[in-house]
Amino acid sequence: MRSFTFHNPTRLIFGKGQLEQLKTLVPKYGSSVLLVYGGGSIKRSGLYDKTTALLNEIGAQIVELSGVEPNPRLSTVHKGVDLCTSEKIDLILAVGGGSVIDCAKAIAVGAKYDGDMWDFAERKAAAQDALPLGVVLTMAATGSEMNGGSVITNEETQEKLGWGSPYAFPTFSILDPEHTYSLPKDQTVYGMVDMMSHVLETYFHLDSNTPVQDGFCESVLRAVIDAGPELIEDLENYELRETVMYSGTMALNNVLSMGLAGDWATHNIEHAVSAVYDIPHGGGLAILFPNWMKHSLNTDPERFKKLAVNVFGVDPAGKSAEEAGLEGIEALRNFWNSIGAPSTLADYEIDGSRIEEMADKAMKFGPFGNFNKLQRDDVVAIYKASL
Repeated sequence: MRSFTFHNPTRLIFGKGQLEQLKTLVPKYGSSVLLVYGGGSIKRSGLYDKTTALLNEIGAQIVELSGVEPNPRLSTVHKGVDLCTSEKIDLILAVGGGSVIDCAKAIAVGAKYDGDMWDFAERKAAAQDALPLGVVLTMAATGSEMNGGSVITNEETQEKLGWGSPYAFPTFSILDPEHTYSLPKDQTVYGMVDMMSHVLETYFHLDSNTPVQDGFCESVLRAVIDAGPELIEDLENYELRETVMYSGTMALNNVLSMGLAGDWATHNIEHAVSAVYDIPHGGGLAILFPNWMKHSLNTDPERFKKLAVNVFGVDPAGKSAEEAGLEGIEALRNFWNSIGAPSTLADYEIDGSRIEEMADKAMKFGPFGNFNKLQRDDVVAIYKASL
């Protein structure tokens, strides 16, 4: 285990009926609120009316930024930054899933920066301040509600880049599982794939003496695997939504990764795909992750075997570590297929015509991956295996 310092400043407010806490939380930061949300699902579900009613009760001045895209765009971030300046915004309130939160994070740091926040994504500068950010979560997936990471798409250059900053952590996040009831089956599936992928990115590391962290990871994976099939058949089951929502937060609030460096190559590979084709992030991960695993199996077969045995119940008797590990990879693929996730790029009508372009985008900052350092040829091979 490597040395580490852990600090997470987000106040997590979890459970039924917690939206009411907006009335005490929001006034701590001011009266002018930028309400950021997506395509209107919060209006159909009634959450928009509930949120604005609570804000009106405390006399908040509401400025709205709607229409945040599933892969949030830099141009939308720019609109938000302009609103923060012109309307003298005190607090940003993101009501939505990971895309809305990621966009709001970019707005929060961009509003306190003289240049373009894309500088942070391109690693040309680092954020030094941000407007306060509150969250009301409506989709269990990215864990963005309790971390400092964000992913933004620059539609002009067709680049989708992740960035992060200590200043981008939400100050508070309200998580009520009932707010995820209206999430359709496909988005629920994508969310579970995304959170499982976050755990897997953490699990595949080269650090020693991490039995606690590995056990945490395995426990979260088993919880999602147990709940997932039932949830997609009963989308308004509170206990199942509760389990999955909590799993999504724990998957990427940095608790699982204390003392180790996870891989994170597959996310980079997927970002290049969705930058070019604008596919759902969770769908892309479902396609790519098992192929990255097969490509990386020989890096540490014993770790793949451990995952197979402890998470998927593979019987290792009479099998080599490679054989058991491969059986675990197939079990993961079969589980994702069973809940309706895609398995090939062809499922999104993507052929091999732009593989070289996607590989170039993935390699923007050079070789990547902490568990298995990938070169350009590796990335191309994983794309081809995913067709």
